[in-house]
Amino acid sequence: QVQLVESGGGLVQTGGSLRLSCAASGDTFSRYGVGWFRHAPGKEREFVASISGGGSPTYYSDSVKGRFTISRDNDKNTVDLQMNSLKPEDTGVYYCAGSTRILFGTTRGIAGKYDYWGQGTQVTVSS
Repeated sequence: QVQLVESGGGLVQTGGSLRLSCAASGDTFSRYGVGWFRHAPGKEREFVASISGGGSPTYYSDSVKGRFTISRDNDKNTVDLQMNSLKPEDTGVYYCAGSTRILFGTTRGIAGKYDYWGQGTQVTVSS
């Protein structure tokens, strides 16, 4: 099974950028589709973006489409989330998650479809 570790979170002003990284170990990384989720205080966990094991297709929530980009490097066993034009509502703990299931369409955004999770990294966007 795969182990996932997130990094790259921090404090940034509105309009700024951050790049999160999810590093994987323990298994053949290309077997896993990866999703990014976030959890803000007082809110439910929210899907952000996903990428298939081979790197395509990608899938984004409407709230981040056009601002965030998910990518992966299977040689380096990493999945990155480039976040631009950040807003205060993007604040939360960001988690990467892995799944060996073949997910289609909106099922990519269902947290229960992912079996392996990292510990999370905090992103805070100040207004």
